[in-house]
Amino acid sequence: MNTCSAVIISVICCVLFSCSASLKNYSPQKKYPQEVLKNDYRLLQSILEKKHPSLYWYTSKDSMDAYFAKYYQAIPDSMTEQQFAWHILAPLTDKIHCGHTSVSLSKGYAKWVEGKKFGSFPLFMKIWNDTMAVTANLNRNDSIFKRGTLVTSVNGLPAQTLINTFFDHLPEDGYANNINYIRISGNFPYFHRNIFGLSKEYKVTYLDSLGNTQTATIPAYAPPKDTTRKDSLKRTVKVKPAKQKLPKENRLNQYRTLKIDSSGKYAVMTVNTFSKGRLRTFFRRSFRELKEKNINHLVLDIRSNGGGHVMLSTLLTKYISRKRFRVADSLYAVSGKLGPYTKYIKGKWLNNIELKFIARKKTDGQYHIGHLERKWFNPKKKNHYNGDVYVLTNGPTFSAAALFANAVKGQEGVLLLGEETGGGWHGNDGIMIPEIILPNTKVRIRLPLFRLVQFNHPPKTGTGIIPDVYIGTSYDALKKGYDKKMQVVKEMIMEKENKLLINNY
Repeated sequence: MNTCSAVIISVICCVLFSCSASLKNYSPQKKYPQEVLKNDYRLLQSILEKKHPSLYWYTSKDSMDAYFAKYYQAIPDSMTEQQFAWHILAPLTDKIHCGHTSVSLSKGYAKWVEGKKFGSFPLFMKIWNDTMAVTANLNRNDSIFKRGTLVTSVNGLPAQTLINTFFDHLPEDGYANNINYIRISGNFPYFHRNIFGLSKEYKVTYLDSLGNTQTATIPAYAPPKDTTRKDSLKRTVKVKPAKQKLPKENRLNQYRTLKIDSSGKYAVMTVNTFSKGRLRTFFRRSFRELKEKNINHLVLDIRSNGGGHVMLSTLLTKYISRKRFRVADSLYAVSGKLGPYTKYIKGKWLNNIELKFIARKKTDGQYHIGHLERKWFNPKKKNHYNGDVYVLTNGPTFSAAALFANAVKGQEGVLLLGEETGGGWHGNDGIMIPEIILPNTKVRIRLPLFRLVQFNHPPKTGTGIIPDVYIGTSYDALKKGYDKKMQVVKEMIMEKENKLLINNY
């Protein structure tokens, strides 16, 4: 081994050891002094102002400057990482109205929190409009708050006030908060604890079985006692998760499935991502099978699809679209490199190399991906699907999934059903989304580098893609646990098939 190699290995070992030690010694209670927090904040502001492509897309520069000043002044004498992220950075980034600009706690926190259970507000709730309904209760001995119980306030805050406060801390494209209804519904206790803090008990107002308003005081959920130390709502219990490796096909089925109904009248294709699942092979085999079996109705479920690779979204569009299309009307970054902030951004100089290869500066001063602005894509000739397509959408239909929904919307034989997408209809940010890592607190902020304006886009009103047939939350389905949207679509298909059968006689 030569001296140079030995030095390199020594440096790598030192870095790995120091990283391991820092993670091992991580304390979420550590408080950072005001000036340290303000240094991180000023750096983040500078990066956003210089590199974010849509900082002023939905919020004027004057207003954004006022928000920067407001939250800078709100930084107190000291804060923990969690407090800084949730009470300063999260409400700040929400004001950008970019669904890809989001805040995460440090890797040290993520490692520390792994496998732990926390005290929390005990009720999981489904949220829609101004309504909150219980879906689960962590306090098993509670006989009042069963699935379906309607809650009107928590600790004196009405449902609409609670929801609006949550929304002030969560990112969205434009004003398409449908995705945040789903986020809050997925883990109400988590968001309530991080935004409002932990109480020993909660005063909850609800409607009883007769529709009368009642109030009950319920204890916080306390995780099982740790026999090795004193139990407290402030303490946590580390639970080592059992590692279970799923069979290969089951793993792939988490990302996509195709199921043909026993009637042979329709199939349901679920695509939960455009990032994983060997989608090229899946699409090729699936659309070949649909053609061979002469399936005339396809339900395409992208309600949980948060996006992924644009070219995989484009590939699915080519199988469905009845006409040629483009990915974007415009697609550009405001800078051709990340300097002088490269060292604060995950991927560092690799991002600069990618930017140099995929984007070119045009006369407008922006760095465009001209290929995706100019190129027309034609529908597939082999195994193109020509039957009726029913596309199910919802708030989590985002990013590349929203590109697909926009491209096929309004075409003959294609219906969008369900709820407004979380992905912006006029456009959104993405393509390259590295993380800013703040040097002191190590809090992470996603930084989309390109603004994409949708092909054949509508005016910039801030909505997601509006479905052709709206199917909202069903209280009956919530209580009984069935999929109302899927039920409606299947009923539409069978009604159409029955009419064809009658007409043929």
